[in-house]
Amino acid sequence: MIEEGYAFPLNLTVASDSHSNTYGGVGSLGTPIVRTDAASIWATGQTWWQIPPVAKVELRGELQKGVTGKDIIVALCGEFNNDEVLNHAIEFVGDGVNKLSIDYRLTIANMTTEWGALSGLFPVDKTLVDFYKQRLQAVGPNHPRINETTVSELSNPLASDNDAVYAKHLVIDLSSLSPSVSGPNSVKISTSLNELAHQNIKINKAYLVSCTNSRLSDIQAAADVISNHQVHPDVEFYVAAASSLVQQDAEQVGAWQKLIDAGAKPLPAGCGPCIGLGAGLLKDGEVGISATNRNFKGRMGSRDALAYLASPEVVAASAVLGRIGGVEELQGEPVKPVTPIVKSITQESPVEATEEAAGAVEVLDGFPKSISGELILCNADNINTDGIYPGKYTYQDDIPKSKMAEVCMENYDSQFHSKTKPGDIIISGYNFGTGSSREQAATCILARGINLVVAGSFGNIFSRNSINNALLTLEIPKLIDMLREKYSGSDELTIRTGWVLTWDVTTAQVKVVDADGNVVLQQKVGELGTNLQDIIVKGGLEGWVKAELSK
Repeated sequence: MIEEGYAFPLNLTVASDSHSNTYGGVGSLGTPIVRTDAASIWATGQTWWQIPPVAKVELRGELQKGVTGKDIIVALCGEFNNDEVLNHAIEFVGDGVNKLSIDYRLTIANMTTEWGALSGLFPVDKTLVDFYKQRLQAVGPNHPRINETTVSELSNPLASDNDAVYAKHLVIDLSSLSPSVSGPNSVKISTSLNELAHQNIKINKAYLVSCTNSRLSDIQAAADVISNHQVHPDVEFYVAAASSLVQQDAEQVGAWQKLIDAGAKPLPAGCGPCIGLGAGLLKDGEVGISATNRNFKGRMGSRDALAYLASPEVVAASAVLGRIGGVEELQGEPVKPVTPIVKSITQESPVEATEEAAGAVEVLDGFPKSISGELILCNADNINTDGIYPGKYTYQDDIPKSKMAEVCMENYDSQFHSKTKPGDIIISGYNFGTGSSREQAATCILARGINLVVAGSFGNIFSRNSINNALLTLEIPKLIDMLREKYSGSDELTIRTGWVLTWDVTTAQVKVVDADGNVVLQQKVGELGTNLQDIIVKGGLEGWVKAELSK
């Protein structure tokens, strides 16, 4: 999309992949849609969004030697790990941005997805214009999208007004960062490389693959690290270029062969181990370190494996060392000590929540006026789409609904199926459904006979999938907090609470009664508009599209 100029500065580009945020690295407002959305756009020319709050993320200062763009986003995910930018559009600003290469920007924008953001937009500046002037030489004079005319038009870019108001303002000092590692099995855990290097964490597999960190500069950086060394005999080191063109370029400069000569195992360009497909997956009890974007439990193989994320340089060094470690250690030097990270956050335009009086809500024919069921507590935050629907089933098109129902929530809790029944209502924590754009995360819940999910908050991509597939959702933070207090001493992953929730759609009121029949919660929720009701009534977006085309 970037190589061929479809995602281009100052345009809006969508694709059915959760890492469409990547396009923000070249000043294109990139945001994900799901596959049904894509089909709807092709069929009708229409789609839908809810306009998000905007967060300003200010990058100050300059990176120290040995610190990379991957370390920036790993630090952001780890330091601001309380949903500060959940479902926000991010605008990156500050003097530190000017000193970041386009490849670093692409890596950061790519992983704003893991940070919970809807998009991550970098400015159109001299660095970007120079990048496209170099691209002109690569694509030739007659390219339909990247040419002298389109590149010259970037000299007068759009910019935010000086008095623009943001929902939040986050600041991080780049000079205070050091090489960092995410994990294990969470992007919200960030630990300095110095600390992990002292823990002697042995690894079985290392990965330089995926859309995050497998561009030419990443492959070259890893080759420079591994040059004159060999992959540790106890480690399998897998490499795959971000595209076939990148692999050709890496072969021409000799970087690809350096990795192969050191013992790396080549894989085809494109998705593979990062999404749990193909060769080289993590097995039970194994530890892996990867330059990819996600290390959710079970995503890269066994749910009983441990996965860490790091920069290409740290991954390459670790592959040689046989444990998580730094480039300096290959020269016999210790990993540099760290200093405290300098950061801040301010709420610039807080929104006051109000309790409106209940009134009549228009309900379309065929839409339920009331929904009721027992609450099943899945007591965790950030339950991701891999936890809801395991990646190994995602691209198996012949799986029947009965099998989808059986494996629903399998990577979260293997006992989920035996503890639930049709008609139940899932109640979970914050950022439910974070992660990839797989629609099966919604459809497997429906296959289980569960038609409503309640949570403290939802990942945006899951919210889209839910509406598009006729799965209803409600955000009720107070309810999950109440249940967490009640079950604070329990270590069960899935709990039948005995509490029954009833949602009166006609008044937008929710009432919850406990096992003894006492009303424990009664409050107004957001009204479900007729546009969204229409999608639900027609069985999802596919049914809505068919109805539109028949008009």
